[in-house]
Amino acid sequence: MRVLLTGGIGLIGTALTQSLLADGHIVTTLTRREPTPDPAEAGRTLVHWDGRTPSGWGHLVSQMDAVVNLAGENLAKWPWTKQQKERFWQSRVDAGRAIVEAIRSAAPRPKTLIQVSGINHYGTVGEMADETTPAGDDFLARLTVAWEEATKEAEALGVRRCVLRLGVVLARSGGLFSLMALPVRMFAGGPIGSGRQAIPWVHLDDVVGAIRFLTENEKASGAYNIIAPEAVSNASFYKALATAMHRPYWLPAPAFLLRLALGGMSVLVVDGRYAQPKRLLEAGYRFKVANVGEAMKRLVG
Repeated sequence: MRVLLTGGIGLIGTALTQSLLADGHIVTTLTRREPTPDPAEAGRTLVHWDGRTPSGWGHLVSQMDAVVNLAGENLAKWPWTKQQKERFWQSRVDAGRAIVEAIRSAAPRPKTLIQVSGINHYGTVGEMADETTPAGDDFLARLTVAWEEATKEAEALGVRRCVLRLGVVLARSGGLFSLMALPVRMFAGGPIGSGRQAIPWVHLDDVVGAIRFLTENEKASGAYNIIAPEAVSNASFYKALATAMHRPYWLPAPAFLLRLALGGMSVLVVDGRYAQPKRLLEAGYRFKVANVGEAMKRLVG
């Protein structure tokens, strides 16, 4: 299988590339950085792009079986100024539109497009959400709507499209986990705010597993929540983390101080709505890491 990746040198893209190469697939990665090939990744080709247009790479799409769009400015960049929010928005929308433009011109066209998005699609308030739950109306919810809409036209072009709404991706290095674990590591672990809000998490192994499962499942299409099936509160998450790290669990972090310090970015750690991966489970995917206790053991060793 030939796969084109955008955003392929980040946390998810790197892990996905390693998985694909290990099984003999061929990977082409679009990167806005200066390409620096790694001899250890034979089978992957790095191609420079501007993140906005198909210039210089669009012709490659006709050679691909699947396109996986992971492009988007990292939400962990602080502070969330008006300009930074605009970069979050444009980096996602521009990349999606460029992919659709390339697909429109391709002959033949790829069979599959995997479009990542976020579980924040449903907002932070409400009952347990599944893929049929309407979108929320806060900044992150509106961002995911625009992100997903940017590649929707691919469906009308005959390409099967799966939209993956990711939760907080947990990995030993990279992502938000190191930041989330810092208070516990410093013996100041405890719930954030009331501790009752959800942390819709997913282990990196299952993000890669779900992408590959949906890429290879020709019957799969539409939206899929990519989060662990175990619904976990903020308090339960941090208690499991403290247990795995052999640290005390006792000091709650006042939500208002985090909101004051982090501004809009505080939504990533203070708020959270419960959701379930209903369609993914119905499709037959089996999670590698379904329990938060097991996840913490893997993450902290």
